[in-house]
Amino acid sequence: MSILSKLRCITVDVTGTLIAYKGELGDYYCMAAKAVGLPCPDYKRMHEGFKAAYTDMVKEYPCFGHAAKMPNIDWWRTCVKDSFIRAGYEYDAETFEKVFRRIYSSFGSSAPYNVFPDSQPFLRWARQKGLIVGIVSNAEYRYQDVILPALGINQGSEWDFGVFSGIEGVEKPDPRIYEIALEKAGNIAAEEAVHIGDSMRKDYLPASSVGMQALILDRFKTSDAENWRKSGAVVLPDLVATQEWLTKEENVTAMLA
Repeated sequence: MSILSKLRCITVDVTGTLIAYKGELGDYYCMAAKAVGLPCPDYKRMHEGFKAAYTDMVKEYPCFGHAAKMPNIDWWRTCVKDSFIRAGYEYDAETFEKVFRRIYSSFGSSAPYNVFPDSQPFLRWARQKGLIVGIVSNAEYRYQDVILPALGINQGSEWDFGVFSGIEGVEKPDPRIYEIALEKAGNIAAEEAVHIGDSMRKDYLPASSVGMQALILDRFKTSDAENWRKSGAVVLPDLVATQEWLTKEENVTAMLA
């Protein structure tokens, strides 16, 4: 008997698990600036500026402004403007709006992302096995409505339901996001579901805390992986290995004990 025979649902994280960013943040900010005749911002300063601005926005207006009823575009406009200011660039309102619109459009398309080659086959395999497949992500509505479909990861062929923080108003590592996933899967028992993600803090621990099984992907060979294993987590290199692991009979006792 394999793990698979005990499952009714698989939920999957998005960034770092199904897709990855292509290039650097500075590439897209540079292209947007140059498109309106401005010099390319410094990549390092831009990266640090964005990291600080994004962190502050997440604290003040979590879930992309869900509770504050802030429109998604306004959330990102504030974040991007603060990113430029922190990096040492201040533009007049008209110029900034032109730059921002290009950045917002880029990150709302498939352009900045790569799909891992095993993502679509794994999701389709899971659904063919009769499992309900859910997406659980700290992401805004464009991931569901635009980005994932543009990348060929479609609701109905690759996944059945989504739980996106910008839509639900709950974000990882809050365990409630996994409880919402179980409800959307048809109020199934937690032990009948497994969550797959790339973060111990945001994926493995909160999913486990509600009673789900959990696996961690280590696609980028992080230095933390050995500590994850020592803590008892199952750490796998990709979704090909995950599929193999789920179908091996000797794994069921260890995981479901």
